[in-house]
Amino acid sequence: MQYRALGRTGLNVSILSFGASSLGGVFRTTDDAEGIRAVHVALDRGVNFIDVSPYYGATRAETVLGRALQGVARDRYILATKVGQYGEGEFDFSAARVTRSLDESCARLGVDYIDLLQCHDIEFADIDQIVDETLPTLVRLREAGRIGHIGITGLPLKVFTAVLDRVGPGVVDTVLSFCRYELNDTSLGDLLPYLQQKGVGVINASPTGMGLLTERGVPAWHPAPARMVEVAREVVAFCQAEGWDIVKLAVQYATSHPGIATTLVGTANPINMARNLDCIEEPIDFAAIARVLELLRPIHNHNFTRGRPENRDELIG
Repeated sequence: MQYRALGRTGLNVSILSFGASSLGGVFRTTDDAEGIRAVHVALDRGVNFIDVSPYYGATRAETVLGRALQGVARDRYILATKVGQYGEGEFDFSAARVTRSLDESCARLGVDYIDLLQCHDIEFADIDQIVDETLPTLVRLREAGRIGHIGITGLPLKVFTAVLDRVGPGVVDTVLSFCRYELNDTSLGDLLPYLQQKGVGVINASPTGMGLLTERGVPAWHPAPARMVEVAREVVAFCQAEGWDIVKLAVQYATSHPGIATTLVGTANPINMARNLDCIEEPIDFAAIARVLELLRPIHNHNFTRGRPENRDELIG
C-alpha cells in the first residue's frame, strides 16, 4: 500500500481508503456481517483511513462500523466522521447540535476520539454559520482533545473557497470532494494549487461518479443529467467489449494523482473491496485510460450541483 501526507495534519493515509456509506445500505440492500468483513479486508490490506457519517443509513453505517472496529487496535486506523447532516433534508450546524453529534458518533463507533471531524455537505448550510459558529465550535473540540483535525465536505467546489477565504490558517485541515476528480470530471484538479497553498489536505470520493462509470449504472436518485448518463453508459459498454474493467481504470486514474492524498471507495462486499485494492497494485494501462478519456470528452467536466442557490456551482454541459 502506498501512503501520502494528508495536508499538514501529520497523518499519512492510504491512497485508497474505505468509504463507509456503503455500510448504511446507501447504494443497495446490504448484509451487516458482509460489510464488517469488507472493513476487515480493507484493514488487512493496508487501508488506514475510514470515512463515515451519522447520515449514512440513518446512523446504521456508524453502528455497523463500530462493530467492525471492536477489537481492532486504535492505532491501525484513522477515523473520520461528520456533523451537520442527519436525516433526509435534516441539517443542523449549530454549536449545540454538532457537539452532541460528536458524542453520539463516538458512542456508536466505540471510540472516545475522532481523528477527523467534518462539516457534512456544507452546500446546504449558511456559510456564515459555518464560519462564525460551526468551525469555532470544532476548534474548541480540537483544543479540548476530543478530535484531531477539522474538515469540510461538499459537492460544489465553490463552497471550499467560500469558507477557506474567510478563516484563518489551520482552522480547516481537510476538504472532502466527490465526483469532481474522476475520468469524466477533473475539475477538482484546477483547485489543487489553491488548496496546497492553504495547506489543506484533499480527500477524493466517488471515483466512479456514484455509479456513473460502472456496469450496474447509476441509482434512480442520481442527479446526473441524461446526456451524461448516456455517454457514460456507451463508454462502459465499449470497455466491456474491449475486456477492460472500467472500475479498475477509474480507481487507478483517481489514485494516481499525487496532489490527492486519498480516494474513498465504498463497498459492503469484501470481494469487491479486495478487487478495488487489487486495482492499485496492478500496472496501469495508460493506453486504455487515454482511450476512455477520449471517449468521455463530450461530457468532460460536465457537472451537476445542489445546495442553497448561493452555494451552487455554475452548471456546465
